[in-house]
Amino acid sequence: MVDPLSLKSVIEQLNANESAESGRLSLKEKRARTVARLVLVQALYQMEIAGTGVESVIREFADFRFDGHIEGEGGEEQRLGTADEAFFADGLRTIVKAQAEIDVLIAERLASNWRLDRIDTTLRAILRAGAWELKFRPDVAVEVVINEYVEIAKAFFGNEEARFVNGALDGIAKDAR
Repeated sequence: MVDPLSLKSVIEQLNANESAESGRLSLKEKRARTVARLVLVQALYQMEIAGTGVESVIREFADFRFDGHIEGEGGEEQRLGTADEAFFADGLRTIVKAQAEIDVLIAERLASNWRLDRIDTTLRAILRAGAWELKFRPDVAVEVVINEYVEIAKAFFGNEEARFVNGALDGIAKDAR
């Protein structure tokens, strides 16, 4: 889905926003949440493309990907960063369990002639992850959720898709909260 250089740059871009979480989390915890969100999008993408089960993906990420290294410029290995593994696992399990409910929230924000299955797989993963947080994680501020997933969308796509994610998640926030 993402080459290692872009993965590193996505994390750097997201971590550049120091106000990503409310004041109750330390900078280290904020960064771990950011990595968890990015990896959650990757895992949702992987599950949809490969048809892998949720527990298998959680184990794979815990065993081989979290706190690991990625190849950087010139073949140098660079640390991916620590992820909030509990946040990631909660998100993945809940999104799979409540996918029908989450998909309805998203579908209500699409143009009348669009279906969710017509949206790019990565974009669909971003929307599902954002909708999960907005619906099932009231402990996370709406602004944080929208900002983080808009930044993820910018990293993978362009401004048009990021604006779409912003508008869709803003509408979902109004519906869910």
